Amino acid sequence: MFITFEGIEGCGKSTQAGLLIKFLRERGKEAVLTREPGGSRLGLDLRRILLSMENQDLSEEAELFLYLADRAQHVHSLIIPSLMAGKVVISDRFTDSTIAYQGYGRGIDTGFLDQLNNMAVKGILPDLTILLDLPAEIGLKRAQSRNTQKNLTVSEGRFESESLEFHQKIRQGYLDWAARNKYRFLIVDATGNIDTIFRSITGRMEDFLAKSFEKKH
Repeated sequence: MFITFEGIEGCGKSTQAGLLIKFLRERGKEAVLTREPGGSRLGLDLRRILLSMENQDLSEEAELFLYLADRAQHVHSLIIPSLMAGKVVISDRFTDSTIAYQGYGRGIDTGFLDQLNNMAVKGILPDLTILLDLPAEIGLKRAQSRNTQKNLTVSEGRFESESLEFHQKIRQGYLDWAARNKYRFLIVDATGNIDTIFRSITGRMEDFLAKSFEKKH
């Protein structure tokens, strides 16, 4: 099974993905936790480029193709081998981030982005995408505060330096895209505390996956 977490900056994806993989492992599942950008050796180098404040002059096209390169290598070197070995793969961001950020955020045609994503992933799509949703102003403040506390403002603060309007476009983009792909999206309110959000995720996952299985068969 392939599960992805999506959402705006500061929505708590990394925290919830970490909790879910621990939850699955405690129940005897072989599970792999990964992320984008940075899910491969090459991806770690690309992550430093993509998230650094030193690269604020990065063009929209260069940004897009660097993310696609990261994804193609990620799928090739980690996701496909893990799935073929029968493991559950949980990724903090995947194709939907490109649709939301470079599509709705930057204004690149989403149909074109969907085609590029399909090329990069070789037909590998999530069985379940958990979208953690909250107002952009809350998420942005959380993300900026986190970066300050962890001294990541320069090394990983490029998107947090974008305007509130940009992040609002991304949030709406996620919601629009989720509405078009209801069969795999589970939207979770991310305004509560960590434990409440996680209980919501695990409480709804089983029912959601069961319904998705019925539709596919």
